[in-house]
Amino acid sequence: MVMKQQLALLAALLSLGAAPASADWSWNPVKDVESALPGGAPNENQIIQARHQVREMSHDALASLYEISPTARESIERSAGYAVFSTFGLKLLVAGGTTGKGMVMNNRTHRQVFMRMAQVQGGLGFGVNDNRLIFVFANEEALRNFVNQGWEFGAQTNVSAMVEGQGGMFTGAVAVAPGVYLYQLTQTGLSATLTVAGTKFYKDPDLN
Repeated sequence: MVMKQQLALLAALLSLGAAPASADWSWNPVKDVESALPGGAPNENQIIQARHQVREMSHDALASLYEISPTARESIERSAGYAVFSTFGLKLLVAGGTTGKGMVMNNRTHRQVFMRMAQVQGGLGFGVNDNRLIFVFANEEALRNFVNQGWEFGAQTNVSAMVEGQGGMFTGAVAVAPGVYLYQLTQTGLSATLTVAGTKFYKDPDLN
């Protein structure tokens, strides 16, 4: 009986995650990209479709950010580049995880690199989250390192200090490394606290 109850709860949470979490997000691009890339090596049409969905997600997330924080537009346009990720996470009882898809845009060369993210989290609790993460790279070195070496937040990382001042530059973002700023969009707006413990960002072998 206990096992049946747990399975029923898991099914209910998964069905919740399959529906759009808010009118702010037009769809769940992570799920759509995975649907476009079934098991096995993807063909050219599947890759093209998945890339398109990631680009649409990026455009959607930036539009939402600019509506909430108009100064972010100039900051991003004047930066070396940016990265946008859509995350989807399910937390059940003692373990959970977050997966994500995204892309990096080099503002100078206009080159796009498609990325993945993965996070494993612990602790008791229940919940489904669907966020947008927008990295902004103030210089070329920070951008190159993110793309070529990947990115990993430590297991205990918790950042909770929004950038202030700087003439409005990056206001509402969190400084996560020298020259790297991060906006986290949730269903209720910009989050001042980023819990990014154990998160890795790396090139997507299927889409590049």
